[in-house]
Amino acid sequence: MKKIVYLIAATATPGGMERVLSGKANYLAARGYGVRVITTDQRGRPPYFDLDGRILCHDLGIDYERNNGRWFWNKLLHYPFKQWRHYRRLSRRLRAMQADVVVSMFCNDAWMLPLIHDGSSKVIEAHFSKFKKLQYARHGLWRLADRWRTRLDEPIIRRYDRFVVLTREDHGYWGGLPNMEVIPNARPFEAAEAAPLTDREVIAVGRYCRQKNFEELIDIWHSLQLRPRGWHLTIVGDGELRPALQRRIDGLGLGGEVTLACPEKDIERCYMHSSVLAMTSRYEGLPMALLEAQACGLPIVAYACKCGPRDIITEGVDGYLVDEGDRKTFAASLLLLMRAADLRRRMGEAARANSRRYSPDVVMQKWISLFESLNRKNSK
Repeated sequence: MKKIVYLIAATATPGGMERVLSGKANYLAARGYGVRVITTDQRGRPPYFDLDGRILCHDLGIDYERNNGRWFWNKLLHYPFKQWRHYRRLSRRLRAMQADVVVSMFCNDAWMLPLIHDGSSKVIEAHFSKFKKLQYARHGLWRLADRWRTRLDEPIIRRYDRFVVLTREDHGYWGGLPNMEVIPNARPFEAAEAAPLTDREVIAVGRYCRQKNFEELIDIWHSLQLRPRGWHLTIVGDGELRPALQRRIDGLGLGGEVTLACPEKDIERCYMHSSVLAMTSRYEGLPMALLEAQACGLPIVAYACKCGPRDIITEGVDGYLVDEGDRKTFAASLLLLMRAADLRRRMGEAARANSRRYSPDVVMQKWISLFESLNRKNSK
C-alpha cells in the first residue's frame, strides 16, 4: 500500500481547493492507498466536504489565519515564528509517517517541504496561475511583498520532484521547468443526466470576493437591453463582499431579478435548474464552476481570464470566451443564449461531451501514473 500525504491549510471551508482535495483523497483511499491529510488551521472544525473514513487527518495547530487580514507589520512580526514552529512540527510528523509521496497544495509549507528529509518524493501543485499573488492587486508594502514572493516561487518549485499545474495556458507562462507537467482538476460529480435548459435561470458560483468580480456581473445584468421576460440571475456563494453586492443589487432595482444564494453542498441541483453559467472572474486556476456546469450540460459565458477558461471552453462550440472587461460582448453573448433555446441545447450537448476530459477516472489516472513514476525512481 502506497502512502500519500497531502498538505493544506484546512479542509473546513467550502473552497475549490478543499473540494478538489477531498475528491482526490477519497478516490485514492477507495483504491487502497494510505492517505493522510496534514493541516495547519483546522482549529477543531470538521471537513466541509466528506472524507473517506480511512483517511487520517492531523492538524499542526499553527493558526496562520489569526494574522490574515491584519496590518502588514502584525503579520511580519508573527509569521517567522509560526513558520519555524510549522517546520518543526511538520518535520516530526512526516518522519513518523514514512510516506511515499508528500503533496503540497502550495500553502505556507511550500518552501520548507523539500528541506524535510523523510524519504518521500515531494510534489507541489498550483491551483492558481503563475501570477496569483500579483493578481491580488494590493498596494504599498503588500504589493512589494507580493512581487518578492512571486520571484521566490520558481526557485522553490525547482526543488520538488514534480510541479503540477492545472492548465496548458499556465504551463506556457512558467516556461520550460524540467519537473513540470499538466494535470487538471477532475469534475467533482457525474451528473446522471443533462439539465433540460428550460428554466429561465442564469447561474454564477463562487466566493463573494474581489477575484470573482460579481459586482461586474450584476452591472452587466442591469445593462441587458430587452432581456426576455422571466429570466433571473442567481449567484451562489458567500464571503466578505455579500453586503456590498446586496447594496448594489438593491441600488440598481434588481431585487426581483438577482439573488445572492448561500453555498449549497448539493450544487448539482442548482445547475440542473439553470440554463446558462456566467463567470466574470479576474483570475482563476481551473474554475470548478466551469467543470461542474459542463458536467450538467450548461453552455457558458466567461471572461477569458488567467487561467482556465481557455483550456475548458471551446469558443462558439460549448460557450463563449469574452475578453476581460468587455461588458458589451458579455451581455450580447448572454442575451443570445437566453433568447435561443436551440443554441442552448446544442452548446449544452457539446459541453457535456467535452466534460469527459475531466472525469475522475481520466484525471486520477494521470496522478496515479505520476505517483508510480516517482516510486520507480526511488526504488532504483
